[in-house]
Amino acid sequence: MATRDDIVAAAGHIMSERGYAHATTKEIAREAGYSEATLYKHFADKTEIFLAVLSERSPGLVPTLAGLHEHGPSRDVRDNLADVAAAALGFYAENFPVAMSLFSATELLAAHRARLAELGGPGPRFPLEELARYVAAEQRRGRIRGDVAADSVAALLLGACFQQAFLTVFEGGTRDASQRRHDGQRLADTVLAGLTPGTMSPGRA
Repeated sequence: MATRDDIVAAAGHIMSERGYAHATTKEIAREAGYSEATLYKHFADKTEIFLAVLSERSPGLVPTLAGLHEHGPSRDVRDNLADVAAAALGFYAENFPVAMSLFSATELLAAHRARLAELGGPGPRFPLEELARYVAAEQRRGRIRGDVAADSVAALLLGACFQQAFLTVFEGGTRDASQRRHDGQRLADTVLAGLTPGTMSPGRA
């Protein structure tokens, strides 16, 4: 579907360069080289296009999270968490310019939030919830301590990725796939240091 791909690519470019508010369907269609009528044959509105940009033009955080439940049990926990961290670092860095522009006006954010709820697609909590679900599964398998909160573990890892990606973008830097993998392994090792069975939980020293 070349036409649809062209529209998503055009939307991603405009949203990254000019922000979400300025990425009107008219501008997206013009950038893609099509009419607005053609755009609406593929998408109901700009929110649907935005979701397509996040899921299709960004490093594969969603597929990585999905793979945890299918392939995670046969791999080391460290490797699984490092994969998630590397994907999250890329995803957040790629999408900061787009996502942050949603916060430029309260009415814009409110309208987007309402439309997202109508569409019923995965929202910004999806990575946190999926990672927490994986951590809970590893707790049941005995590879992660059972006395820690799975959602807190997920928040610690993804929060660290979010912060590091923010600083990279703010400072005008870039990190290639190899560097993100290295950073992801370091973050995974740090989080795992207190999670493996036999480590002492806080307050029990």
